[in-house]
Amino acid sequence: TTSSYTKYGRLNIFYFIVAILIARPQSNDSTHKGYYASSALTYLLAMVSSNMALRWVAYPTQVVAKAAKPIPVMLLGVLIGRKSYSLQKYLFILIIVLGVVLFMYKEGKVNTNSENAGLGEILLCLSLSMDGLTGAIQERMRAASRPSAQHMMLSINSWSSLMLSAALIVTGEGMEFLSFAFKHPDLCTHLIMLALAGAFGQLFIFMMVSSYGPLPCSIITTTRKFFTVLFSVVFFGNALSNRQWFGAVLVFVGLFADMFYGKKEGGGKADDKRKLIPNEK
Repeated sequence: TTSSYTKYGRLNIFYFIVAILIARPQSNDSTHKGYYASSALTYLLAMVSSNMALRWVAYPTQVVAKAAKPIPVMLLGVLIGRKSYSLQKYLFILIIVLGVVLFMYKEGKVNTNSENAGLGEILLCLSLSMDGLTGAIQERMRAASRPSAQHMMLSINSWSSLMLSAALIVTGEGMEFLSFAFKHPDLCTHLIMLALAGAFGQLFIFMMVSSYGPLPCSIITTTRKFFTVLFSVVFFGNALSNRQWFGAVLVFVGLFADMFYGKKEGGGKADDKRKLIPNEK
């Protein structure tokens, strides 16, 4: 919905401010500005299309669909980001994704809209495609110049803030938000706390992308939902179905298999560093 622009606009502007305060970027960042701009655009399109899809699909459907995020990140990383993975890696990621889907899926009423049937699914596919493109662009970015996490956060949020500011002006939601904020000044305190927590969380995400790449980051952000629900079972005694226990087993099998056997592909960090040096061939 258009309210997505208001939500992400105010948060990304705050992320940009925090990035300026905490960033200690490289003295000479040679990363092409086009990488930052395109990464910001695909990142925003992924978020907005995912939230727009909720008008036509149920929330559990969105969660399950987004659990497959590592698959487009891996595939487009190979096609566009110039990465390569072993068959073992593909198998381990597929096991993890399948386990998360089985674990997160909830039976229930499907939110259908006969007038726009299939539009929600199309938006979810668009969101996943944009996630994959974001990962591919970040792979190219790392291969070209390997910018620091702080510099990536600062530059990507500056571009996304510009794009969202333009969207707020065009849609008129910027003035609507300011009017609402003046009527309810206590809103600012909650927004600052939310944005501050989100900004520091985003910093750790960029540190993960900068050091290890978009694919490990997407695996972590996907499995965090799984572990959140699993911990609720351990600490609050929530019951799981047989299907969910089977999904949990698959996730742990995939994670541990990738942890122990995935290290053997390609020679580890030394090989990864060689891949990140441009024109080495």
